[in-house]
Amino acid sequence: MKLQDRVAIITGGASGIGRGIAHAMAKEGAKVVIVDINEEHGMATEKELNEISQGKFINANLRDRSDLKRIVDETVNAFGQINILVNNAHVSKQVMFAETTPEDLALSFETSFYPTFFLMQLCYPHLKETKGSVINFASGAGLSGMPTQAAYGSAKEAIRGLSRVAANEWGIDGINVNCISPIANSPGVQKWSELFPAEYQAMIDAIPLRRIGDTEHDIGRVAVFLASDDSSYMTGQTLMVDGGSIMLR
Repeated sequence: MKLQDRVAIITGGASGIGRGIAHAMAKEGAKVVIVDINEEHGMATEKELNEISQGKFINANLRDRSDLKRIVDETVNAFGQINILVNNAHVSKQVMFAETTPEDLALSFETSFYPTFFLMQLCYPHLKETKGSVINFASGAGLSGMPTQAAYGSAKEAIRGLSRVAANEWGIDGINVNCISPIANSPGVQKWSELFPAEYQAMIDAIPLRRIGDTEHDIGRVAVFLASDDSSYMTGQTLMVDGGSIMLR
């Protein structure tokens, strides 16, 4: 039980990678707060988590600054502390660079970079008290410059820069800040595989381990590691949990 009695906030936690992380952390004893705009999925995931440990769903719009404060306040009111912050949520459009609009950029940054930034600030006093962990999400789309991902890749790389600054500043407080860059079988990827089976298979063939990651057992377990004492001497790092697709040098 690596996370016994620790309290985690996970944005975008009602489905996909966020849900996988929530399950993995709950199975290690964490009390998990999932934040999502989808109430139906959020309530269903809360029920699942309560069968494992303790779970709480907060319906929130990450583009609303007042909702961000409410997330932190409700978590502390419910569980008394914050040990882990997982900034997973992100909404973005796939558009070629020349066609990317200010609205496309705003959607990407306002659902990922800004919530990540402000939730880190709001959680900082609590994380300092618990010597907690922040887990942010990067992407191979930003690292490799994937076509059609100007807005998404830019926001993800901005999050990586932000994470390194916080890792340097908050290390003295005992707070670890790291990033995960995943490839996982999320609902979105599953839908894409059904619509474009040939492209999906080409992606699998390009992964050295020849499979796509499971949201709980592959991505979630790495998140547990980053939130646990096992990674207490790691900060400012990007972990490529992508089957070897991108090998950083």
